[in-house]
Amino acid sequence: MNAGDWLADTRRSYDTVAAGYADLTRHLLDETPGERAVLALFADLVRARGGGPVADVGCGAGRITAHLRQLDVDAFGIDLSAGMLDVARRDHPGVRFELGSMTDLALADASVTGLVAWYSLIHVPDDEISSVFAHFRRVLRPGGPLLLSFHVGDESRLKTEGYGGHPMRVYVHRRQQEKTIEWLNQAGFAVETHKTLTSAESKLGGIILARRQR
Repeated sequence: MNAGDWLADTRRSYDTVAAGYADLTRHLLDETPGERAVLALFADLVRARGGGPVADVGCGAGRITAHLRQLDVDAFGIDLSAGMLDVARRDHPGVRFELGSMTDLALADASVTGLVAWYSLIHVPDDEISSVFAHFRRVLRPGGPLLLSFHVGDESRLKTEGYGGHPMRVYVHRRQQEKTIEWLNQAGFAVETHKTLTSAESKLGGIILARRQR
């Protein structure tokens, strides 16, 4: 699978399921107090650094972006899918959303105080992760927090239907915490904490909080 194939498949799939995805995930944070606590901690770290813009990369329909803004964080969203962004702008008017890819972030160096990738790395192949983390490091300010969440496991599977029965073609990659931490260390991040949990978000979810090293 080359980069163009998986990116095109991901974009097309989420354009197709955007409305159903938003309907099915809109209230998940109401059912996930563990995730809300982690997002609150992340918001505290951003404010402790004096605030500033925070990128929600792979923002989908914008629910995490909007939640961060409720926590007094100057968050904006970036997503590959124009269909998802249409729904995000509809549901969260006044919030900034931009079309873009985490494989080639169109943000200036050291331009964001914090960065979130909330279950948005799950379609990125292993051989692209290092490049994605390099972009995350580049756009983060030194010492800035990075918050990741993902499905924990060892397998990858092809998802052909989802979010209301619509057709999709995306690989869902499950990863172990240790491997993801290794990639982060190699990319110039210092991991501060990590945990696994079971919730409405994921049968087994991993959360990692790291900082860009200077």
